[in-house]
Amino acid sequence: MEGTEMKNFAKVWLSVFISLSYCYGLGKFVRRGIPRLLAVIPIVCLFLLLPLNLSSVHLGGTTAFFIAWLANFKLLLFAFGKGPLSSHPSLSLGRFFALACFPIKIQQIKETPPGKSHSIAPKKPKIGQKSPLNFAVKGLLVALFVRVYDYRDHIHPTAILVLYCFHIYFGLEIILAMVAALTRALLGLELEPQFDDPYLSTSLQDFWGRRWNLMVTGILRPTVYEPVLNTCNRVVGRRLAAFPAVLGTFLASALMHELMFYYLGRVRPTWEITWFFLLHGVCLMVEIALKKTLPGNFRLPRLISRILTVGFVMVTGFWLFFPQFLRCKADVRGLEEYAALGAFLKNAFRGMQLQRFNASRTL
Repeated sequence: MEGTEMKNFAKVWLSVFISLSYCYGLGKFVRRGIPRLLAVIPIVCLFLLLPLNLSSVHLGGTTAFFIAWLANFKLLLFAFGKGPLSSHPSLSLGRFFALACFPIKIQQIKETPPGKSHSIAPKKPKIGQKSPLNFAVKGLLVALFVRVYDYRDHIHPTAILVLYCFHIYFGLEIILAMVAALTRALLGLELEPQFDDPYLSTSLQDFWGRRWNLMVTGILRPTVYEPVLNTCNRVVGRRLAAFPAVLGTFLASALMHELMFYYLGRVRPTWEITWFFLLHGVCLMVEIALKKTLPGNFRLPRLISRILTVGFVMVTGFWLFFPQFLRCKADVRGLEEYAALGAFLKNAFRGMQLQRFNASRTL
């Protein structure tokens, strides 16, 4: 089963590379606008179908996110000469492929003017940038969570859901850190920071816009928020345009999350996730309205606002988000994959020890 899944995984990504090679050629020979959009649409449809060939939570889930969401949205921007795929006209095919599928950006290296020496001042850490020790600690915590799940029958279900929250957050950061290391080593590209300590959020606007899953925020802003905002500016005026733009963005995110969960479990959606994002979109609209109405110096204490924000996200997540996650048994299948990986590594380690023992006896 594992061998078949790995073969399908390789075939899917080979198909992705061939498809993006075709799109790379479109950028050179087909003018942007409707002609390029018509040429890109078949690839968008293909990228929606490819994840159906994978059943693994980790391989299938990450592949679906990278190609059905990120790559498709970037290709739609590319069709109109916008987005990261159009911002660097001299991209190589390899960098075009990486930029399309992963949340990465070209490293901007500033040239030193003639006559000036290189600065040796320490670089200011980027927002969301984490140290290797940070990822090591989170990796140990994920391993600890996996062991704790063995005793789930003796733990309150709410406590398990809290562990799932941190598990998903830590797991995403670790996976993206590995992708970052690979792309940096092979292509000299830098992965954009995806999380900025979301548990420190002081408002929903802070949580969704500046701290949680920033790659989704970065791709939804030019594809959904800005077009809706510009359209509504002409209809309802600049003061009110932000509200339908926010709601439209959350609706798009809701539908894409429903699709991601369908890839994970092949279970018919119950639309609870859609209601989760619509609820947060409406609450964010209320928050924006209150900020515009209340005096500028009116602010809740930072500790109180953090507790209220994170508490609201977790309570609504337990209510509307996690039921679909549990219904598609992503947690159970994910733990089975961890167990299979652990058994594989254990057998591989034993095999290496046996080879060394036999080699020492031969000598």
